[in-house]
Amino acid sequence: QVLSLPIVVIVHGNQDNNAKATVLWDNAFSEIERVPFVVAERVPWEKMCDTLNLKFMAEVQTTKGLLKEHYFFLAQKIFNDHSASLEDFQSRNVSWAQFNKEILPGRGFTFWQWFDGVLDLTKRCLKSYWSDRLISGFISKQYVCKVLSMEPDGTFLLRFSDSEIGGITIAYVTRGKDGSSQVENIQPFSAKDLSIRSLGDRIRDLGQLRNLYPNIPKDQAFGSHYNSEGGDWD
Repeated sequence: QVLSLPIVVIVHGNQDNNAKATVLWDNAFSEIERVPFVVAERVPWEKMCDTLNLKFMAEVQTTKGLLKEHYFFLAQKIFNDHSASLEDFQSRNVSWAQFNKEILPGRGFTFWQWFDGVLDLTKRCLKSYWSDRLISGFISKQYVCKVLSMEPDGTFLLRFSDSEIGGITIAYVTRGKDGSSQVENIQPFSAKDLSIRSLGDRIRDLGQLRNLYPNIPKDQAFGSHYNSEGGDWD
C-alpha cells in the first residue's frame, strides 16, 4: 500500500466541480496524522485565503496573486456580510457548507462554483491581462460605483461578474441627461465570447472607454494586447 493524494471518483462530468472542491479542501486542510477521510468542517479564513491564492496562481500559471482588497471582497461574498471590516474577517472561520454547499444569496451557485468559473475564464482567456494587473477582478459592483462616480467620462475598470459563472464585465463612467455621472456595466463576456474576439480588441472597439482606472489611456494599458488588424500593435 502507498499513500496518495485525494481521489474522487465521479460518474458524470457535471460532478467535476464538486469533486475539485472536495480534493482542494482535503489537500489544504487535512492533518497528516489523521483518521482516513476526516477533515475539519471549519477552517480559519486566513488559511482559506492562502489556499485560494495558491490555487489561483497555480491554475492560471501567474506570479501575480490575490491582493488584500481581493480577499476582502471574497470574504464579503462567502460570509454574506458587507458590514464587517477586513480585520473582522481575519478572526473568522469558514465552513465547508459556506465554501461549496450553500447557494449564494440571490444566485444559483455556490461560492466555489463561482470562484472555479473565474479560475477557468482567467486561465483560458485572461492570463496576460491579469499578469499585467489590468483586471481589478474581485471587486463588488457597489465599490466600483463608489470609485468610478468621481472620475471623468470614459474611465473604466474590469471586474468578474457576480451574477454569472465565468464572466468578466466592464464598468465605465458616462454622463446622464441631467449631467450627473452614471456608472454603466457592460453585459459580461464569457470564455466563448473571448475566444471569438479577445478582450483587448473588444476594449479597443468600445469608443466610450477611454482611460483604465485611475488614469491610464486605454491604448497605453491594452495596446500590447490588441491584434494587429486595425492597428500597428504587435
